[in-house]
Amino acid sequence: MKLSPIIVSLLDTDLYKFNMDQVIFHKHTDLCGRYYFKCRNAGVRFTPEMVKEIEEQVDHLCSLRFTREELDYLRAIRFIKNDYVEFLRLWHPIRDYVSVSDEGECGLTVVVDGPLFSAMQFEIYLLEIINEVYFRMAYDYDTLVRSAEERLNAKIEAFNNGKYDFQFAEFGCRRRLSRDWQDVVVRRFSRETKACVGTSNVYLAWKYDLTPIGTYAHEYVQMYQGIDEIPLAYTNHYAMQDWYDEYKGDNGTALTDTITTELFLMDFNRSMVNNYTGVRHDSGDPYAWGERIIKHYESYGVDPKTKLLLFSDSLDFDRAQKLWEHFRNRSKVSFGIGTFCSNDTCVSPLNIVIKLQYVNDRPVAKLSDSPGKEMCLDRDYLVYLRRSVDFRLHRADAETKK
Repeated sequence: MKLSPIIVSLLDTDLYKFNMDQVIFHKHTDLCGRYYFKCRNAGVRFTPEMVKEIEEQVDHLCSLRFTREELDYLRAIRFIKNDYVEFLRLWHPIRDYVSVSDEGECGLTVVVDGPLFSAMQFEIYLLEIINEVYFRMAYDYDTLVRSAEERLNAKIEAFNNGKYDFQFAEFGCRRRLSRDWQDVVVRRFSRETKACVGTSNVYLAWKYDLTPIGTYAHEYVQMYQGIDEIPLAYTNHYAMQDWYDEYKGDNGTALTDTITTELFLMDFNRSMVNNYTGVRHDSGDPYAWGERIIKHYESYGVDPKTKLLLFSDSLDFDRAQKLWEHFRNRSKVSFGIGTFCSNDTCVSPLNIVIKLQYVNDRPVAKLSDSPGKEMCLDRDYLVYLRRSVDFRLHRADAETKK
């Protein structure tokens, strides 16, 4: 089964890839990164035919270049700088940085290895390719689309009849059913409801004149673990400082859980609280997290109603509505909804990731606020990172008790 090209524009990715890449381009071009694919679904198997198709789709991806019109669109985003856009005029995905094979527990191994400013761009493209190849070749695609359409109709009706009254951004690139279906979802949510404030997909934001939405991901904080001069337990501090230096408070939503929210809040001091417009939740109990963030703002005399709580952890629409009802009068609240926008069908979606594992040949890791969400190939390093984090937390606690 031969598929049409899945990626047809290099804008078909999440905005935060450009945001993070711009910081790397300006501050850390000496970093190299290595990313690894993982499928978390038990029993999922990629066939040799799927792997061959994925390889051919990657070949096509690496033939693409940004067009003049695409570059002009990026240049028009207020915080994307002209020198970075000119760099993208020269940049393109390099095939040698990606290896694909039919090895591994699920029948698919993917590794990306190269300069970080280039390697990091592959993640979303590859996840989009892997998802679409799998669902088109493992199932009857038309049946999946019919079930997805029924569910989308119900969601739109729920917004229009008042069952749902929150606003959200569509975050569906990485686990979408297909490029065509994500296009349908974004178009219909943005035209048939007043709830969709934008999308993380830069191409669809351009196509439908929507706000492209996104700041940074876990890999951005992780990459600082690979810089020799930075102590592991202070990577949030340096990551947030570089981000503020780059964007001066614009594009300012901080992700809290890369090496635990508890440690993040130690670095989210008065200056950072004022410099950032809000924070994003991506693991752990969202209610406990929201209460903790509100209390943190209040400890600095900041009105939480002036700051954003952005929830993005495996959200469906019912969960988002309940969170909205809980926090709506106490803070600005929004949601990033991914899989339940772009791949809600009659079959279970894939839970696949491509995670940064090494920077300059040093292991890096995400600790998260949820057990089991860690991904680190070097278990000794994961123990060392935890000890570094715990040491700083315990030292701070001891100083507080003096």
